[in-house]
Amino acid sequence: MASLDWLIVAVTSFTIFQIMFHYLSGRISVHLCKGFRALPDIKKTEWNSRVVSTFHALVVGLLCVYLLWFDDAVNADPIWGEPKLVKLNVGLTAGYLISDFLLILWYWNAIGDRYFIIHHLTALYAYYYVLGQGLLPYFANFRLIAEFSTPFVNQRWFLEVLGYPKTSMPNIINGFLMLMIFFLVRIAVMPVYYHKMISTFGSEAFYKLGLRAQFAWIVASVCLDVMNIMWMYKIGKGCYKVLCACKKEKADSQKNGKQR
Repeated sequence: MASLDWLIVAVTSFTIFQIMFHYLSGRISVHLCKGFRALPDIKKTEWNSRVVSTFHALVVGLLCVYLLWFDDAVNADPIWGEPKLVKLNVGLTAGYLISDFLLILWYWNAIGDRYFIIHHLTALYAYYYVLGQGLLPYFANFRLIAEFSTPFVNQRWFLEVLGYPKTSMPNIINGFLMLMIFFLVRIAVMPVYYHKMISTFGSEAFYKLGLRAQFAWIVASVCLDVMNIMWMYKIGKGCYKVLCACKKEKADSQKNGKQR
C-alpha cells in the first residue's frame, strides 16, 4: 500500500468517525435507547464518543484477528513482511486516533483524559513507522487485538449513566466479561508479544530497522503496556468493590429476612 493509499484510508477513517460522532450516534441512540434523550449534553458528548470507540474497536479487532490467522507473509516475517493489509488496519486506527484526539481537546470538560492523550500520541508515534515505512507489521497488528476489551469498558459506562445499580445483573455480567477480556487481550498476551519481540533482537532484520525505529518500537510498546497494567488494576479494584457490595447487599437481605 503506497503512502498516498494509506493516507486516503486514514483521512476517510477520520471523516467517518467524525460523522458518526457529530451526526449518526445521537440520531441512532435516540431510537435504540430511551434513556439517551434524558441525558445532559455533557453526558451525550461522552456517549457519542464511546459509541464511536466501540464501533472502531469491533471493526479493527476483527480485522486484526483475521490478519493474525491468515496473513502468512506478515506472520512469517514480523519485521519486514508485506504490510499491505496491516497498513489498512493501522490506517483505520490512525484516522480514529486523530479524530478522537481532536475531540478530546475540543470537549475536554466532557471527555478530557490525560492518559488517553498519552495513549493516542504514543500509538500514533509508533504507527508512523508502520504507515510511512512499512516496518513491524506483525507487531503493529498484534497490538490491535487489545481493542476487543473496549466495548465492555464502554458498556460499563453506558450502564452506569443509564442508572443501573452496580450490583444489578447486567452490571455484574458485563463487569465479569470486561475483567476477563481485558486481562486476556491486554495482559495475558504480553509474554507472547515480548517473546516474539526479543526473539528478533540481534537478527539482521532487527539491525536493519535502525536506532530510531527500534527506539520507537520498544518505548511505545512499554508505555502502552504500563498504561494497560494501570487500567487493569483499576478495573480489578472496581470489580472487587462490586463483589463486596453484592455480598453486603445479600447479607443485609438475609438479616432483614430473619428479623421478619
